[in-house]
Amino acid sequence: MHIQKIKIKNFRLLENVELSLERRTTVIVGRNNSGKTSLTELFRRLLNDKFPSFKLEDFSLSSHDNFLKAYEQFIADQEETTVKNTLPVIEIGLSVDYESDTSSYGPLSDFIIDLNPACNETLINVHYQLGRGKLQVLFDGIKIDQDTPIAEKKAGLLKEIRDRVPKLYQAKIYAQDPNDQSNQKDLEVSKLHVLLQSGFINAQRGLADAIGSRGAEQKQNNILGSILEQLFSAANNSNRPEDQQIIADLQGAISNIQANIDKGFNQQLEKLLPTFKMFGYPGLNESGLLTETILDVERLLKNHTKVHYSGINGIKLPEAYNGLGTRNLVYILLQLLEFYKNFMAKESTPGIHLVFIEEPEAHLHPQMQEVFINQIEEISKGFAQVYDTEKSWPVQFIVTTHSPHMANKAKFEAMRYFLSRPCNDEGLIHKTEIRDLNEGLSGTSESDKDFLHKYMVLTSCDLLFADKIVLIEGPTERIMLPEIIRKVDSNSDANELKLSSQYLSVMEVGGAHAHIFLNLLNFLDLSTLIITDIDSVDKYNNKACEVSKGNRTSNRCLQEWFHSDIKPADLITKTDNEKTKGRVRLAYQIPENNNAPCGRSFEDAFILANYSKFELETPDSTIAYNKAQKIKKTNFAIEYGIDNTDWVVPLYIVQGLHWLATTEILHPQYNQN
Repeated sequence: MHIQKIKIKNFRLLENVELSLERRTTVIVGRNNSGKTSLTELFRRLLNDKFPSFKLEDFSLSSHDNFLKAYEQFIADQEETTVKNTLPVIEIGLSVDYESDTSSYGPLSDFIIDLNPACNETLINVHYQLGRGKLQVLFDGIKIDQDTPIAEKKAGLLKEIRDRVPKLYQAKIYAQDPNDQSNQKDLEVSKLHVLLQSGFINAQRGLADAIGSRGAEQKQNNILGSILEQLFSAANNSNRPEDQQIIADLQGAISNIQANIDKGFNQQLEKLLPTFKMFGYPGLNESGLLTETILDVERLLKNHTKVHYSGINGIKLPEAYNGLGTRNLVYILLQLLEFYKNFMAKESTPGIHLVFIEEPEAHLHPQMQEVFINQIEEISKGFAQVYDTEKSWPVQFIVTTHSPHMANKAKFEAMRYFLSRPCNDEGLIHKTEIRDLNEGLSGTSESDKDFLHKYMVLTSCDLLFADKIVLIEGPTERIMLPEIIRKVDSNSDANELKLSSQYLSVMEVGGAHAHIFLNLLNFLDLSTLIITDIDSVDKYNNKACEVSKGNRTSNRCLQEWFHSDIKPADLITKTDNEKTKGRVRLAYQIPENNNAPCGRSFEDAFILANYSKFELETPDSTIAYNKAQKIKKTNFAIEYGIDNTDWVVPLYIVQGLHWLATTEILHPQYNQN
């Protein structure tokens, strides 16, 4: 069995989302403050040791209006049912898939309430809502002037109920028939804990060395050593004979040490204690003080055992002497081993194990990141082989990452893209949208999918984490683009957004491949500028020629964009609206002014825009075209991108970059991650 879908409402940025999970590993990507941490924290609260508990701050910002609306209904003496239905509720829905022909459903059996033999799905719902009979207590004694502005009324109400919500709200857990929503069954929280176990490896793992108070010495953290205590506890709870033997041997070793301490150490220690005779107080002569030192395995492991690495010449290296990347990887693997052992030690084995791994790329070099995401699915198999157990580990990994190396190495079908979108007119409140890349590319051919995946892997493309994207033709534009952006920014109005202050991802794709990215870019909803060339050709011999002499374009991107074998002369007349589709815009060569000639490529367009620098009295497309054919692109880019920067940016690029700079960035202004 496995969780195939999660639905969440009203929790932080997750106002109303649906997330599908892979059977083994789901990789979650997205920019900062897009809701990735909200997902992890939700399950941390849901699956804690006691009861699911949330605070007022955990409710999505957009749900605050309903608290005020419910209060106004309450003071207007409306029906209690009406008021309670208005109050916001944090909702979590889990869709669990299972094999319908299995002989035993284990802990899932409590949640299966349908009678359809063909059904292999069950629904588990958790609602964090106001408790029964608690409405009067929630709003008791609160008086807000109705003439107060709405924003002030809302703030005043939330301040009053802030401490009341955790006390009066409670979690309700029930199973629901997938075929009949009215068929429900209330369940205890303990049933969910028996079915679903969780593990969390946080992004902040404390692997760096702590600095001493004087700053002169480094205090070494014993991060890996502390895991030994947790592994001991897991082994102590295990039913495996091998684990029990290890525990018995450890206890035996401690017993031997204890005997020696009692015989020698305590005898000497008692000499430090005074005798009561020296006080001369009646009645104390018969009393004596004795010492007893007790050793505890868990305390020894926690406080007095450190992990060292084998060195040479008899010198063992402390844990902190290894690199942070190695320590991070060892830490993650040891944590996973602990999760596995704890799972296997359960008397009633849970049916599902969710393990969240936040930002595993910390301190890992790119190749190690790629290996990690490739090998994580083999971990469960490896543990089963090492510990020779037939019991499977039904683990589902949820990995959140900011690493393009890790994201690109994962399969498209395993990636979920978290995007933050404004949900009010002012743009102050945002919510998360979750995009399934496999669904988003459903209309893309397998060959194009394969190309996209290979491109992203080979170029370490970071489009999944960028604010905006620029697709360019080749190395000339790539080398010169930083200087081009600097010039465009410096000539922009003071109040306009500048590209240099935005997270821009530049992808060199060429005119033959840019169109392959269109479905992906539209699906990701990223502002994208495609800087490409007209690539005019003579349709009779299919050879490159000047724009004025060409009667078709060989550029696949332009052909796909305009859905026709469009002529260069028609391309020049296209409006800005015709060059824009949603959040994607084309930029290709156009005349610098109404009477000027048009370039075919970046190089001859550059020459025409700066004709005096190339010993031309007037812009001449034939001379510019011929000069461009003789240019060595890399040398050209280095000269004008680095050495000689006194030039004018071609008009088509200025217009495109200006459009890109001023388009909205879908970033949350309020952090509720």
